[in-house]
Amino acid sequence: MGDLVNPRPVLVGGFAHADSCTSTGTIRTLRKNGDGFVSVRAAPDVAARELDRLKPGRPLWLCRDTHRGDWVGIVYPVESEDDLMSECGVSDNAHDLPVPYSGPCRSGWVARRFIELSAG
Repeated sequence: MGDLVNPRPVLVGGFAHADSCTSTGTIRTLRKNGDGFVSVRAAPDVAARELDRLKPGRPLWLCRDTHRGDWVGIVYPVESEDDLMSECGVSDNAHDLPVPYSGPCRSGWVARRFIELSAG
């Protein structure tokens, strides 16, 4: 499955007096006999192309929810170390209006049930 849904960029910014992405989190511990990873998708839909696979404990910036709140647009560093989170450029209020995230880190969509909120 994949490429059945048009890609949807993760938007950052547009929050008055707040960071471009307002929360941080990690990938939850997954069930014992599962795949051992969570798919990052190009759009908030299981039919969207898989962009990446993240293991439990991976730190993330949480940038946008879908209207129903079942998917979250995330930004995350290429490497999994927590101290690299600051290099993503979303911990400041650089944009008055929401804009598509353009790097330097990776971005995509993850089902909310796989995310544990850390801060925000």
